[in-house]
Amino acid sequence: MTAYVDALVETAPDGVSFDGLTVEFDGAYTYRTPEVELTGLSEPELRELATGSPHVTNWYFWHAVAPQKDDRWAFLRWLEGDDPVPERYDRLEAGRSTEWGQLHITVRLDGDGDRRYRLSHVDDAGADALERYDDPLDARELATYADDGDYRPLKTAPTLRTGWVFPDLGPEELIETVDFFYPATITNWHQERRGELDVSHWRETMARQTGMYGVIETWDRGEGHEHVEWVAESCCRDSQCLKRRVWQYDDETDLGTPGGDGPFPCREPCSLVVTAARRFTKLDAEQAQTYEFELTPSEKEQLEALVDAVADGEVDGVRDADLSDGANRFRARFLRARRFDDEGNLSGQPTEK
Repeated sequence: MTAYVDALVETAPDGVSFDGLTVEFDGAYTYRTPEVELTGLSEPELRELATGSPHVTNWYFWHAVAPQKDDRWAFLRWLEGDDPVPERYDRLEAGRSTEWGQLHITVRLDGDGDRRYRLSHVDDAGADALERYDDPLDARELATYADDGDYRPLKTAPTLRTGWVFPDLGPEELIETVDFFYPATITNWHQERRGELDVSHWRETMARQTGMYGVIETWDRGEGHEHVEWVAESCCRDSQCLKRRVWQYDDETDLGTPGGDGPFPCREPCSLVVTAARRFTKLDAEQAQTYEFELTPSEKEQLEALVDAVADGEVDGVRDADLSDGANRFRARFLRARRFDDEGNLSGQPTEK
């Protein structure tokens, strides 16, 4: 007999009730699903009914195979959807796909109710010629660099490299692999769904900074806490991160800058935000000076376009042939040739330190 049937018989005296399946024992067995209800069953009769039953294999998978840690269990359940067991099994036979950030996850049935998972980049969902990986630890290296070779200090930046696949993972292996790509996102997602997300706001987080980062706490000035608004605007927009900012200035003061609609809750200012805030603190402490520049209206608009293109990470998307775009590199080179002196000063105006 199969393990799931043995487990059902062993558990029946304590009662089984899960996903539409009910099994009880009171001298004889009762077996109930949405499709059938039978009472007065002997053990051989129960075993015969249970063998090959989607309801029984489903119960066994979720109680004996799937990881029992609450957040991991909930995540795997979410991947399958909440259809009744027969309909869900029909979907899983063909494979049910879901996106998690830039990850594409497909879950399929394998054997007697077991599940196997395929994991790739969303851009490679239908691709075949991909580099195969089987060890969850490999995800750590894959998450380190973008396609262009740049280091990714922020794991939830939308720059995950392509060209790889984990074609056959078990449930525990899938969770480990996702955690290497997007650390703590499953746990935070689960806690938010339960209303238990532990949020550390700006003031609380900055109060913990020591050493060279302690200077950030001195930047707590200005009506409306505009310095924190600048940081959130600079670092926490959807174009830069897949997280959705839920931290605010403090428990009583929300930020005006939108938190975005990313799939993962951001419960506290991350290390990249803290590092940026340290630099911004020093920049904001500089005394403003007045410079006089001579620019044509088109050149002024070009400088604005250049700043926008760099800030939004769109420079690489500007075509060399598109000379109408202010961020075009030939336009930028022309502006430099025309308005910068040999020392690189705009309009010949040196920077006064």
